[in-house]
Amino acid sequence: MFQVEEELRKLPGKPGVYIMRDAQDGILYVGKAVNLHNRVRSYFRENIGRGPAIDKMVSLIARFEYIVTDSELEALVLENNLIKEHSPKYNTLLKDDKTYPYIKVTLGEEYPRILFSRQMKKDKSKYFGPYTSAAAVKDTIELLNKLYQLRTCNRSLPRDIGLDRPCLNYHIKQCLAPCQGYISKEQYRQQVAGALEFLGGNYGPILKDLEEKMLQAAECLEFEEAARFRDLYNSVKSVAQKQKITDSDGEDKDVIALCQEEEDAVVQVFFVRDGKLIGREHYYMTHIAGRTKPQILGDFVKQFYAGTPFIPRELMLQYEIEDTELLEKWLSGRRGARTYIRVPKIGIKEKLVELAAQNAKLVLSQDREKLKREEGRTIGAVKEIASLLGISRADRMEAFDISNISGFANVGSMVVYEKGKPKPSDYRKFRIRTVSGPDDYACMKEVLTRRFVHGMEESRELAAKDLEKEFGSFTRFPDLLLMDGGRGQVNIALAVLAELGIDIPVCGMVKDDNHRTRGLYYQNVELPMDTHSEGFKLITRIQDEAHRFAIEYHRSLRSKSQVQSSLDQIPGVGQARRKALMRGFRSMEEIRNASAEELARLPEIPLHVARQIYDYFHAAPRPGGEEGPELHPDWEERAASRPEAEE
Repeated sequence: MFQVEEELRKLPGKPGVYIMRDAQDGILYVGKAVNLHNRVRSYFRENIGRGPAIDKMVSLIARFEYIVTDSELEALVLENNLIKEHSPKYNTLLKDDKTYPYIKVTLGEEYPRILFSRQMKKDKSKYFGPYTSAAAVKDTIELLNKLYQLRTCNRSLPRDIGLDRPCLNYHIKQCLAPCQGYISKEQYRQQVAGALEFLGGNYGPILKDLEEKMLQAAECLEFEEAARFRDLYNSVKSVAQKQKITDSDGEDKDVIALCQEEEDAVVQVFFVRDGKLIGREHYYMTHIAGRTKPQILGDFVKQFYAGTPFIPRELMLQYEIEDTELLEKWLSGRRGARTYIRVPKIGIKEKLVELAAQNAKLVLSQDREKLKREEGRTIGAVKEIASLLGISRADRMEAFDISNISGFANVGSMVVYEKGKPKPSDYRKFRIRTVSGPDDYACMKEVLTRRFVHGMEESRELAAKDLEKEFGSFTRFPDLLLMDGGRGQVNIALAVLAELGIDIPVCGMVKDDNHRTRGLYYQNVELPMDTHSEGFKLITRIQDEAHRFAIEYHRSLRSKSQVQSSLDQIPGVGQARRKALMRGFRSMEEIRNASAEELARLPEIPLHVARQIYDYFHAAPRPGGEEGPELHPDWEERAASRPEAEE
């Protein structure tokens, strides 16, 4: 038994990390302390204005544990790692865990390349970024390769020089073909130096060079070449214009500010590299109840810079935060050079922080409006449907549909919507076992019976084992069943539920003559719906989704059964021997014309099977002149790659 008072007395007066756990041993909170003895004991004193959130957490603490560290800096790093791993309920959490793209120049290679990278490693390469748009990074790399004609291949140079032909990029003038020795190492390095200058923000030399080449090509009447240089010139100019100068010192810095309203908080970050604003991004912070703005900002700094590989020289913050000196020391260690945390009060820097705060406020207000609209489309629509039917709730809705072509490959689909949103993890598809021919009612009866019997069996297993955790989606019964059809399908569903002793409301989703959703059939009455209401739109989405899911499953079964080879009809030829024949002969015609002895030369084909293959192709034609299905001209690739049929 964990005795709190006894354990409090044992706490050491050293730096470390403490972990608060509840009665189920779940982690409630992770914190760091300069002195574990003083910090942890403070939670168990009488209320001293900590706020309702902390009071609630303390009431849930069943036990605590701690890890002693050599320094407060080590405690800070360990705290970050534990928060990221466990996401405790009462820690303020950075909701977004994004990785940002970099432009990587592989200077460690003798013939460097410019690559897209999500990681910044300690190698001999030079990195530019991080950038907020992966598409913009890819466009920049493509532009640089066009401008400086650098290689994009993975060949090991100079070892592989001259071993193979130049690639297409050489022929379209996007590579200088160092793989052929068409350019010296020194000349290639000059091209790389130009690309580095471009990435550093110096666009003047390349713009001047492109303009001269464009004019020279035009004078020589080489108009296609002049147009190519013109397009490159415009592309470079466009990139140059997007870079906004924010500071004259040319330093790397991040500008960080937040907006907090009630239980929502958004942190806005401006990324400034080499004195230029290259992008911005916003982040949501959760579990902020009882936290002040400086505390939220401090939590963000610790969690964000624990996960990003790039640390700028300066962080410009909206508020003073706790442990500034400790955080500077930690960030400097990660960066390998001094990092400063500052709160600007006047001048351009203060204006930039204010701009970041305004952007954070704008994002928060826009997202709230978006959430309200989304709530209307989902929860509001669900309430509207429940009110129309006169039922207490319709939080979980399951819709069923049947798909076949003249009774071929009968299948059923079950799609699930919870609180107005699709839940694909609970979707299920059924291959009809007991019905042959086009009988949608019988198919629907089988699907519903299998669905609910399965759910009842799972529930009994759970009860027998005294388990609360669900095995799967079948154990949760819906608040409302939706059938793709009218009275007939509804009556089938009601009969199945009555037979199993289950009471669930059942609706039919009725369509008009144009196969569009018209309304709901419930308790022998078709209920009219406002076609502009969110409830009607939700029903339409559910019906379309059930139909799509069934059609796609049916289509996949058709494709498996229709893509066949003539070889599949021959006794003794299975998948392995069929593939061996495909490898050993160039076409079906060669297999057809081969003798049994020629077929038996393949190690996988014994002589008796070779004779069966020969006899199959040289037997008398079947009635009607049928000789089995022929293959598409690219039969080898199609047959080799097709999926096997279901068992």
